[in-house]
Amino acid sequence: MEARLYTATLLALYQLALIAGILLLPVAMVTERFGLSLPINRAVEGLGDAYERASA
Repeated sequence: MEARLYTATLLALYQLALIAGILLLPVAMVTERFGLSLPINRAVEGLGDAYERASA
């Protein structure tokens, strides 16, 4: 039961990170012009990898 809850939580966090990445895309494009970058890709990749490990 705990493993299923953990996997579902990781999936929800992964989906929220994807939504945040999509919503922050315009901000990321503006900040990139100034030489800054948003590290949202690390959050998405990390949560995706954790979800894959948990669901395996």
